[in-house]
Amino acid sequence: MNIGYARVSTEDQKLDLQIQALKEKGCTKIYSDHGISGQDFHRPGLEALTEVLRPGDTLMVWRLDRLGRSLMHLVKLVDEFGRRGIHFLSLCENIDTSSSGGRLIFHMMAALAEFERSLISERTRAGMAAARNSGIHVGRRPILSDAELACIAHALESGEATLCELAQSHHLTPRSLNRMIRNRVDKRQGHSLIQLPLVPAEGE
Repeated sequence: MNIGYARVSTEDQKLDLQIQALKEKGCTKIYSDHGISGQDFHRPGLEALTEVLRPGDTLMVWRLDRLGRSLMHLVKLVDEFGRRGIHFLSLCENIDTSSSGGRLIFHMMAALAEFERSLISERTRAGMAAARNSGIHVGRRPILSDAELACIAHALESGEATLCELAQSHHLTPRSLNRMIRNRVDKRQGHSLIQLPLVPAEGE
């Protein structure tokens, strides 16, 4: 069975051109998403289509970018369909995975997607390394600042409050707060913020 998928990004765009082209190629069913960006993870039409596709079916789209958010996403979808025995046909690009030529083009796309992934990963690692070398914090910001931990440590050392009381006031478990204090290091001095032994968290 030939099943089509059509999508437009905005409400004022029309699906007519895509639907007509898909019908002319023999699509007996056409699913669509109207006014939904290709970047949207939740596409009801595409999700419904994925549920009804069966081995031997051919999924048709008017153009490649109607289906995938990116080259990597497109390759992932088509590869998933292929493992289920479903063919893929893009009309404008004339890519048909039921033919040897179409499969070759798809493999080339997959290689390009993998290359794109490696470039993104490499740029990310390089950016993080440059940030660390510049003294910029990389990653999620700490829940408590050094100043807050120093105040907490002082309260513990002076006996003003217990670890459980302080943890509760900061919406943390005693174990988590205890670990934060022990692990936080003053980079300027190169030693732990807390000099005196801490009261162990419950369960330690």
